[in-house]
Amino acid sequence: MNTHDRDYLAGRMANNALIVSLVFALSLTCVSPAAAQKEKKKKPEPPAAADGSKLLVPMNDEQQIDYTISEMLGAWQLGEIEKLHQDYGDDVAVVNGSWAPPVFGWNNYLAIYQQQRSRMQQVRMDRSNTYIKVSGMVGWACYQWDFEGVVDGQPMQSQGQTTLVFEKRNNHWVIVLNHTSVAPKLPQAAPADTGKQQAKPPSS
Repeated sequence: MNTHDRDYLAGRMANNALIVSLVFALSLTCVSPAAAQKEKKKKPEPPAAADGSKLLVPMNDEQQIDYTISEMLGAWQLGEIEKLHQDYGDDVAVVNGSWAPPVFGWNNYLAIYQQQRSRMQQVRMDRSNTYIKVSGMVGWACYQWDFEGVVDGQPMQSQGQTTLVFEKRNNHWVIVLNHTSVAPKLPQAAPADTGKQQAKPPSS
């Protein structure tokens, strides 16, 4: 390679390096405001409490409890700790479906919840047949639920029932007892034997 070609190649490489550095600098200036905007959008909004007095259409106590259950189940599925906490009392007692002692207090429940939630993906929990009763500053609700998700990499389905006890504190219903049980899966009945023998395939 002669000197002229070497100079030309060196100049071309320097020019390319300059273009790359300019593009990089421009991308930073373009990205930074966008990132800042994204950060602004990421700021958590204050959670909306199920306070019947602050809603446009006031809800009665039964409706507030029903709303709180929906909010709690949504937060449980998505792993939104702050929203979940606003629906539980700090002194909550939790009885789960397995053979284990009750869990007392939000912090103890949270540790178990986070451990379980980290093993789950694609979580869906549907509730049905909800019954709610209110007596003064105390209320209770029971409902059936269907769970579907991936647990430890394996698809899983289960059904069960939950009973919640609520207490009205600062005009907001919070869960003070959660008793959840899993319904046992009944074995599927084997098809009835009709007594007819299946025809044997013709031998070749």
